[in-house]
Amino acid sequence: MIIFKNTADIHLHLLSKKKDLITTGFVPTMGALHSGHIALVNKARSEAEIVISSIFVNPTQFNDPKDFAKYPSTIENDIYLLEKSGCDILFLPTVAAIYPYGFKSTKHYELGNLETILEGQYRPGHFQGVCQVVHRLLEIIVPSILYLGQKDFQQCKVLAKMIGILGIDTSISVCKTQREPDGLAMSSRNLRLNETERKLAPGIYKALLSLQKEISAGDITTLTSRAKQQLAHDGFKVDYIEFAIADSLEIIQSWDGQTPLVALAAAYLNEIRLIDNILINDLPFKGLAPGK
Repeated sequence: MIIFKNTADIHLHLLSKKKDLITTGFVPTMGALHSGHIALVNKARSEAEIVISSIFVNPTQFNDPKDFAKYPSTIENDIYLLEKSGCDILFLPTVAAIYPYGFKSTKHYELGNLETILEGQYRPGHFQGVCQVVHRLLEIIVPSILYLGQKDFQQCKVLAKMIGILGIDTSISVCKTQREPDGLAMSSRNLRLNETERKLAPGIYKALLSLQKEISAGDITTLTSRAKQQLAHDGFKVDYIEFAIADSLEIIQSWDGQTPLVALAAAYLNEIRLIDNILINDLPFKGLAPGK
């Protein structure tokens, strides 16, 4: 595995591969890698000739400076896992490489309702930060395919919209959420859970499973209210648990029994914020082609 830290070097190296019509797959990460990240690398290996990953903890997508400061760092193990998984290239940029003109000069992205609901409501500015860093990384890497995890469902939608708005020639491939044996969605933040919190954490997935099992056509607000109450009873501080139309992420209170839905949740266990989602009836993830 080749490790690049210089923006110009990796850009020129990958452009030369692009000229040879070699398909490149890109897996952006913030480090503290787990099996979910490696699943993305494995998917990229099966579809692309060259697999690139990046590790960069992006300051502009953190609302809370304390959260940014406490984000776990396991760089030596990350490099080991990527090399073991067959990743070809790792990009380790500095903040100055990603934001050469500072944070204030970054572009604003017209994301519409996608950045004001769910995660956008509770983390104002978060998706602007996500778009800023991914746009910059796509400029540098110029990948054929961008690999994302379904756990960040709304983020996948946001990045698809950004790619469409900007007309970037990169497609998106989404991997199903990887889970621990007890159902907890794999996340770098799980490293911060203490023993008691870790035992409680799968409750968020259990709540989503109950929504998937119990939903039927008609009013669905009773189901989400009950799920919020159960999570609160189990020690969670709930930001949201909602049903939304899978394609548009429009939050709904009544269902026709046919429109593909996703149930999404975000809740705290003390200081640790967990997110998860589940597709109703395990319908396929749609709406991620460029321009959508």
